[in-house]
Amino acid sequence: MATTDIRPRAAVTGSTRAIVAPGYRGRSRPSGPVLWGLPGKVFTGALAIIFLYPLVWTGVASVSPQAGTNQAEGWGFGNYEKLANFQSGIWVYLGNSLFVSILTVVLTLLISFLGGYAFARFSFPGKNLLFLSVLAILMVPYATLLIPLYVILNAVGLQNSLVGVALVLTMFQLPFSMFMMRISFESVPRELDEAALVDGCTSFTALWRVLLPAVKPGLITVGLFAFLTAWNDFIAPLILINDQSRITLPLAVANLRGQTMGVIDYGVTEAGVVVLALPCIVLFLILQRHYVRGFMSGAFKG
Repeated sequence: MATTDIRPRAAVTGSTRAIVAPGYRGRSRPSGPVLWGLPGKVFTGALAIIFLYPLVWTGVASVSPQAGTNQAEGWGFGNYEKLANFQSGIWVYLGNSLFVSILTVVLTLLISFLGGYAFARFSFPGKNLLFLSVLAILMVPYATLLIPLYVILNAVGLQNSLVGVALVLTMFQLPFSMFMMRISFESVPRELDEAALVDGCTSFTALWRVLLPAVKPGLITVGLFAFLTAWNDFIAPLILINDQSRITLPLAVANLRGQTMGVIDYGVTEAGVVVLALPCIVLFLILQRHYVRGFMSGAFKG
């Protein structure tokens, strides 16, 4: 009577020997992750449509024909022409917003970079208390400080000044920026500092040549947040600026809404929203990779 050999057969592929049981056909590829991933993609796609639709609608409406606007017939840029010629001119307000935003970004980056380095790398009495005091600014309502700050700026000669507006916006950016830069520095191994000092670098040289490139994603995140806040801020220029030629673009767009006997010109308002949104969108698209890396910089240390 013949017997069947049920021992596993050796399948040799190249130089690798594997034991294969008779009738084994391999595992089928699991379809679970694919099926589970589909609802997530649908959900995120729906969220993207919800958030992008108002902006796309505003862009289309700003150039489409609308009764009671400067673009009453046909498609064109009549609303943008009215916006460009409003009072002192759109370029003056754009320049004011750009000046405030750039100065706010520079001051925020400089102070938070040096402050974050000090909090992350040095030990001194009252370090944690001082850091908590900086973070405590977040607990104070933004609008309640503007009147006292207006009095202080008036005392130092910075009333009705774009520099004063930038200083105020920088102050309110520092808690988040200082926190962000501290965790960015803490995620960099201290061995990098020590190796640079052993190689003959001074503390400042090590900070500039070694640590600065390492915390670049955090700096980009801080700078992007500072720019978006300063570019879109409305209440600080409203309280601190009295001269019509020094107002920023958000305030100019708000003033433009009711210029014709109290009737809102939606066409020009939509054009102003597009002009306000475009720099923010372009910057975010360019820097989004560094923006995400900056937020993840404190997730793992070393």
